[in-house]
Amino acid sequence: MPDFEEVYRLYFADVYKYILALSRDEAVAEEVTQETFFKALTAIGQFRGDCQLRVWLCQIARNQYLSLYRERKKFADREGELGDEGIEAGFADREDARRLHVLLHGLPEPYKEVFSLRTFGELPFSQIGELFGKTESWARVTYFRARQKLKEGFHGT
Repeated sequence: MPDFEEVYRLYFADVYKYILALSRDEAVAEEVTQETFFKALTAIGQFRGDCQLRVWLCQIARNQYLSLYRERKKFADREGELGDEGIEAGFADREDARRLHVLLHGLPEPYKEVFSLRTFGELPFSQIGELFGKTESWARVTYFRARQKLKEGFHGT
């Protein structure tokens, strides 16, 4: 088993530069590089020597980066979905809620159904698209247009 301090000293810069090239973000590169060496430290006994140690570390770094990217994307998507409540959250007043429902029932299809499935059924866009035999992008655009129509109707524009 190689001396880990030596491994760290020899390869830290290579791993950091590799992740910096992928992420183009110094903070992400630092975070992923640290996580990479932590993970490598716990798994160094499993290194079989099938490739150079530098390559093995970069593979770990790439996987760490992709995991972080997916995690952040999922979080951003969730924040965006929470942000979808914008039009609905402002309707604490019963009269406003009634007006929204009147507007919703007046929407043409597929806007009404897509909006309802997303807002009340809490379905992901991918499933809404499948229900209509369309793509996830189609569902997103249709939902956005439905929201726009409701906002315009509600604000009288």
